[in-house]
Order: sequence, then C-alpha cells, then structure tokens
Amino acid sequence: MSDQKGGKRMKKTLVRGIAATTLAGLALVGAASPALAAGAEPNDVVIVDEPDTSRLNDVYTFAPLGIPVLGLIRSINAAPGKLLPSF
Repeated sequence: MSDQKGGKRMKKTLVRGIAATTLAGLALVGAASPALAAGAEPNDVVIVDEPDTSRLNDVYTFAPLGIPVLGLIRSINAAPGKLLPSF
C-alpha cells in the first residue's frame, strides 16, 4: 500500500515539474515576442540624438562624483527623523 502512495506522489511531483517548466518556457517566449517581432531590416539605420542638457547646470543638478550635493545634504538631515521614533 505504501508503494502505491509513493508512486502517486512521485507521479504528482513529475506532473507538477513538467507543468512548471512548461509555464516558465511560455513566459520566456511571451516576453521575447515583442523583441523578436520588431526585427529591423539590416539596412535600417537608427539615429539617436543627444539629450537636451541645457537646463542641467543649476545648483540642484550639480553632482560631483555622480552624487547630487543638495540631495545628499537633505537625505542626511532627514535620516535621524526617519530612523528614530517620534513621540
């Protein structure tokens, strides 16, 4: 009797594994479909223009080493209030 239960359990596990593998495969194919459908012709040239950065020279966007200075100062000032409970 225990062999029957073990066989059923193994069969159930195998069916679940196959179903999970099938669903994962379908999800991957579904996710790749838009990329595959948009295939550009080999002779097409894509031209990408540079972004407009003319207004990015003010004090709020000054970022030496890639860190915005005013944003860093505001984050440091706000940290104690977020970490400590307010009474």
